[in-house]
Amino acid sequence: MGGTRRVPNDPRRRERILDAALDVIAANGVHRTTHRRIAERAGVPLGSLTYYFGGLDELLEQAFARLSEHMSQWYQAALDGARDQDEACEAVADLICGQEYVSSRETVLIIEMYSYAQHSPGVAALGRQWLLRSRNSLSAHFSEPACRAIDALIEGWPIHRAFDEGPPDRATVLAAVRAIARHVR
Repeated sequence: MGGTRRVPNDPRRRERILDAALDVIAANGVHRTTHRRIAERAGVPLGSLTYYFGGLDELLEQAFARLSEHMSQWYQAALDGARDQDEACEAVADLICGQEYVSSRETVLIIEMYSYAQHSPGVAALGRQWLLRSRNSLSAHFSEPACRAIDALIEGWPIHRAFDEGPPDRATVLAAVRAIARHVR
């Protein structure tokens, strides 16, 4: 029997668990996220979680890593299509005002991640990495100080949207992004 390699019967199980963890966090908050709820949401035996992850903290950290990577890819793709600074300003306004980049679910997850990062050095490090990836995406079109300010808008405006009665006015968002792009050097 030497040389045979066992092929997993559920090759996407780990990813399903991470996606389920994000769903549970979005629905219940980190403070009410449990192994049992994640396993139930993923449709896997409870033991699968301890097979793939060393504990709930590790699972949460990897789930937030998955979220930040997905969000960074979306962010990068939006800015990669911009040919100049004006188009980059338009792309930023689309990120802030559109429902595709930061849905209400993602807003909840981001807020939960920020909160959890205050008690988890690993998640705090993920937050710093995400921030640097975001600024790097902006750096092709904006000065370094403008990248910092625009990234703060991209992060902050969707959080405000969660508490406002409607989406931000795109013209106002675009004017703010353009003002930063032109005057923050």
